[in-house]
Amino acid sequence: MPSQTLRVVARILALPDKVEEVRAVLSELIEPTRREQGCISYELLQNNADATDFTFVEEWESDSALDAHIATLHLQKAVAALQALLAAPPDNRRYSVLY
Repeated sequence: MPSQTLRVVARILALPDKVEEVRAVLSELIEPTRREQGCISYELLQNNADATDFTFVEEWESDSALDAHIATLHLQKAVAALQALLAAPPDNRRYSVLY
């Protein structure tokens, strides 16, 4: 039976000379986000073949829980801090589990 939770994949591409700065900003999101109501899991990955490629894999109880996360001060501060550090805008995708 498919899960009714929401899954998110958010890909962030750092500028080559800003990898450590991006990693630091993204790492600061982990603990406060994991404490948010509605957050089931929140993992930060870094591509083994391309250090500029970061991905969050997330699970939320609902769209409204994710929307509340997007409005948090810690996420808004991170988004502002990342503006000059990224090679492209973040690619955020919401998924439903089918099987």
